[in-house]
Amino acid sequence: MFPLRDHNPSERRPFVTYALLAVNALVFLYMWPLYGSTAASQVFVDYGMIPQRLSQGVDLETLVTSMFLHGGFMHFAGNMLFLWIFGDNLEDMLGHVRFLLFYLATGIAAALLQYATDPGSPVPMIGASGAIAGVMGGYLLLFPKAKVDVLFIIVIIFKIIPIPAWAALLVWFGLQLFNGVASFGVEGGGVAHWAHAGGFIAGFALIAPLWMRLGAQRFWDRTDGHPDHPEAKYKLTRTSVPRTGRRKR
Repeated sequence: MFPLRDHNPSERRPFVTYALLAVNALVFLYMWPLYGSTAASQVFVDYGMIPQRLSQGVDLETLVTSMFLHGGFMHFAGNMLFLWIFGDNLEDMLGHVRFLLFYLATGIAAALLQYATDPGSPVPMIGASGAIAGVMGGYLLLFPKAKVDVLFIIVIIFKIIPIPAWAALLVWFGLQLFNGVASFGVEGGGVAHWAHAGGFIAGFALIAPLWMRLGAQRFWDRTDGHPDHPEAKYKLTRTSVPRTGRRKR
């Protein structure tokens, strides 16, 4: 299940979202020739968030620098896709500066929850997914019924289906909680599920004051959980590739 886009166009140009995408892309391009080498590992050790070091009161800046490192192409591409889909709308609601502060705050909160689950771990944590999970948590509160086009892959069947944002985001959040609990006691590297869950919860909580100022339940009643502007319309067309009939025997 892969979200591809939402039907929620932003009304202002999301300069901060573009800047975050660009910075992450530049760091990724710098790292690209280093992947698989000891040089890449050293970068992760120097700039990734290592819980063991935080416990010693050092390298606190890695709570931020770790957000801009990725372990490979799929890690980078997946995070940037989610930021592209959900970031512009939250920036539209918060404004540029507040959105940047929100993004960094949820990323730090995500890293701290991951730290709390294993303060003695020597394994670096890297990736923007904690901060992006915060964006998703905020999006859920403001636009629970916004349409999100999701690509479902079942064996060899590929199908794009629009579903409400609350369904896509809560399924994703539930998977992070499940996998986080399942990962307790497992040593070594892997996916930082608790960072994802922590960022999502932090984003939801930080957007709650804005949601309440907008009217809370009255805001939902007024918008029915949808964006308060016309949704984008996308037309799905059939491919021009001709079908080949089966040969009869």
